[in-house]
Amino acid sequence: MKYKIAIHESDEGYSVSVPGLPGCWSQGRSEQEALDNIREAIREYLTVVEEQFRGEEVREVEITV
Repeated sequence: MKYKIAIHESDEGYSVSVPGLPGCWSQGRSEQEALDNIREAIREYLTVVEEQFRGEEVREVEITV
């Protein structure tokens, strides 16, 4: 799955967030470290979401933009 990310460079390194997943963000000293960290953050985020909806009726809808 692909997610759009917002990456920001600062004096301390890089911060990364995922606009489509509110609250999902990470950071790293290098851009590569930040990207590796956000991949793991996305996995963890999706695991938590899946656990929250366990037992619920969940459907997918397709939208065209």
